Amino acid sequence: MASLDNTDLRILKLLQEDALMTNKEIAAKLNLTTTPVHERIKRLEQDGIIEKYTAILNKSKLGKGLVVLVDVTLKEHAAEFLAQFERDVLLLPEVVECYCISGGADFLLKVLVKDMDEYRQFILHKLATLANIGNAQSRFVVNEIKSQTPVPIQV
Repeated sequence: MASLDNTDLRILKLLQEDALMTNKEIAAKLNLTTTPVHERIKRLEQDGIIEKYTAILNKSKLGKGLVVLVDVTLKEHAAEFLAQFERDVLLLPEVVECYCISGGADFLLKVLVKDMDEYRQFILHKLATLANIGNAQSRFVVNEIKSQTPVPIQV
């Protein structure tokens, strides 16, 4: 872990709560002036601790209310087949997360689509057309209990 002091951690925690918070607002909350806050944020960005700033959107209001978790098992497991699958899945906009996992499956995909028909089209015309797919097992999210993006930070 990078060398972060308590002030760095507090800045990160505040930015995770509201990335639009200004340096002035952060400084006020931490009893600092804006210059050291600005310098710390720039260092955190340059060190790659802050990777990017983004907005969290309401998927249902944007017509992507069906969340599907898909376990994918490949037929072949040589490095070139794994790498090809990873390159291919990056081109599928419906796949919002992809993890190489241990256990029964090789990959876990999080897929966002409008409804069951759109998911069927995704399976038939996109996922099933990828080379080396051995098996894909779908699990449909009935209710999202907890979904968060912040990394837990203890200060």
